[in-house]
Amino acid sequence: MKGILGRKIGMTSVFAKNGKLIPVTVIEVEPNIVSQIKTKEKDGYDAIQLAAFEKREKLANKPEIGHLKKANTTPKRFLREIRGVDVTNYSLGSELKADIFTEGEIVDVTGTSKGKGFQGVIKRWNQSRGPMGHGSQYHRGVGSLGTLLPMRVIPGKKMPGHMGCEQVTIQNLEIIQVDVENNVILVKGNVPGPKKSLVLIKSSIKNPGKVNEPVELITYVDETAVPVEENNVNEVENEENIEETNEESSQDESKTE
Repeated sequence: MKGILGRKIGMTSVFAKNGKLIPVTVIEVEPNIVSQIKTKEKDGYDAIQLAAFEKREKLANKPEIGHLKKANTTPKRFLREIRGVDVTNYSLGSELKADIFTEGEIVDVTGTSKGKGFQGVIKRWNQSRGPMGHGSQYHRGVGSLGTLLPMRVIPGKKMPGHMGCEQVTIQNLEIIQVDVENNVILVKGNVPGPKKSLVLIKSSIKNPGKVNEPVELITYVDETAVPVEENNVNEVENEENIEETNEESSQDESKTE
């Protein structure tokens, strides 16, 4: 088991060399700091605590600052724990980057779903509405709440209420690309949560260690583009040529006079 904290940026699509268009979610993965290591002897279970994304020191309290100073790091915005890891592979204060995962690896992504507020049964539970005409007087209602005998609402009845803003895990997603230079991971498919929300990428529970054949993506590079340095050199040369031509023309004019 391994994992890393990231931030959902949004969705886009990439093209593979076999002609397929793949929808992907872009997840920003800044270096995670191992802020705490828990062992079975001391804490009763094996786990590591990850801290990610910087925040100002004035926004952190003293216990938080002291806790992260043990890992020799600055205050972080998010701290999450991952259980079931081999703690011997980690050390306090070490960094985890995007290359902890490989392209083609199967992972589970956990996030907090978008909050929808108070919703009715049609939107919340995908129930059907009643007839809209002929004086039915029943359009988007809940309907019958239970049988006659108990004379009460049976627990678990699907009714209107708060929708969304829950922890959701999408399993068996494939990593399409790992960009260490830009601290980005592209995951195939959708990921729960709004943009800029925290997500946790972990090894797949149902398919641990499974790695598919990496997908070769098409990269578009403008070969006609001239580097900035060459542009500057060309501009300087053009300016020198213009100055020389101006000097020559002024000399010719003086001779003719």
